[in-house]
Amino acid sequence: MPLKKAAPPGITTLLVLAASLGWAASLAAAPGTGKAPDFSAQAKEIESLADTLVQQSRIPGMAMAIVQDGKVVSARGYGVVDSRNPQPVGPDTVFRIASLSKAFAGTISAILVSEGAMSWDSPVSNQLPAFALRDLQGAQRLTVREILSHRVGLGYNTFDRDLEANQPYPLLAEKLSEAPMACSPGDCYAYQNIAFSLVGDLVFATTGDFYSHQVEKRLFHPLGMYGATFGRDGLEASPSWARPHVRSGGKWLAVRPKETYYRIPPAAGVNASVNDMAQWLIAQMGHRPDILSAELLNEIQTPQVSTPGEIRGGGWRRERLKSAYYGLGWRIYDYAGHTLVFHGGAVQGYRAIAAFLPDRDIGVVILWNSESGMPNGLLPTTLDRALGLPKREWLAPEPVRAAPRRRR
Repeated sequence: MPLKKAAPPGITTLLVLAASLGWAASLAAAPGTGKAPDFSAQAKEIESLADTLVQQSRIPGMAMAIVQDGKVVSARGYGVVDSRNPQPVGPDTVFRIASLSKAFAGTISAILVSEGAMSWDSPVSNQLPAFALRDLQGAQRLTVREILSHRVGLGYNTFDRDLEANQPYPLLAEKLSEAPMACSPGDCYAYQNIAFSLVGDLVFATTGDFYSHQVEKRLFHPLGMYGATFGRDGLEASPSWARPHVRSGGKWLAVRPKETYYRIPPAAGVNASVNDMAQWLIAQMGHRPDILSAELLNEIQTPQVSTPGEIRGGGWRRERLKSAYYGLGWRIYDYAGHTLVFHGGAVQGYRAIAAFLPDRDIGVVILWNSESGMPNGLLPTTLDRALGLPKREWLAPEPVRAAPRRRR
C-alpha cells in the first residue's frame, strides 16, 4: 500500500508545532524551568516496582536509571546477565541499545554542522557523489536533515530483511538505487535503518575519520560514558555485559548477540550501561552546555515530520499521546499535554527505552536483555508520577504479537 504524502514542514509550521507542544529555546538554555519536586521518594517506589516486575515476570535481566535536574536519582540493575550463569545485572552492566543509537547520529551531525563541516540542508550528493535513488533528481536534492528524520522517500525499513540475511551494508546502500520509492525525497516519513546509516558515510566523507571513532571521541569520552562501545566485539569485551535472551520452550534462552545490526553503527551500533545512558540523558536535557549547546539541542529535538502512527500504538501510546513527530534522531511526543523526547530500540534479545520531560527536567532509561514487553510499562509509570497524573496500572501483560514491530 502506498504511503500518504506529507509535505515537509516549513519554518512557520515548525514554530507552530513547537508552540503547540509547549517548549522553546529557554528549556535547553535553562534546564529545570518548571521542574518537578524532588523525585527521590518516587524513584524508590519505582525501583521496588521494577524489582517485583523482574522477579514475578521472570525476566532475565534489566537495568534502569532516572535523572533529574542534572543528577542521577536512581541507577540500578535487576535480575541476571545470563540465565545460565546468574551474575547480577548492575548499573555498569552493558546492553545493546539498538535504535537509541540514532540520537547519537543526530547529535554528532549537529556538532559537525555547528562547526561548519556539514550542512543540514545541502544535498548529500555533494559529499557522496555515487549516491543514487530511483528518483534520480530527488536523490540529488536529498539532505542530511531528511535522512535523519526518515524522509528519504523509501518504504518503511527498506532492505532490513536483507541485512538480517547477512548482506553487507555497502551493498545494501548501493542497492538503494533500485528500491521502490514511496514518495519524492522529503515528502513523506518512513522509518529507515539502512538509509539512515548513510550519515555514517557522510561523517567519514566530511572528517576523514570513522563514524564510530568520532562518536567515541566527541561524545562518549567527554560525557563520561566510559562503558559505551560500538559493535559485538566491544560488547563482549565489557567487564559486565548482558546476554540476549529469546523464548524457547516457554523459557528464556541465552544466545550470542547477532552481528547484523551492528553493521549499521548510526542506526543501531551502540552498547551502553544505564550509568552511561544517564550521562547521555543529562547532556541531552541541557546540563552539559560545554559539550552540547542549547542551540544544538533545540535543532535535533525540534519536530521535522508528523508520525501519527505512533499515536495508534498500543498501551500508553494510545492513551497518553496527543501528537507525535520525529526530529533528528529523536521522537517528540505530546504526552498528556507535555513534551516528551523519546526513542525505543529493539534487536534480537534486547529492548531499550530512553525518554525525558523537558518541562519537568526528569528522564528515564530502561534496558533489558529479553524480548518481553513487560518493562515498557515502567516508562509511563515514571512519567505519570513525574507529572502528578492519577496512578494507572501500566505493568499488566501486553498482548503477544506475532513479531516485534520493525520500525522502532
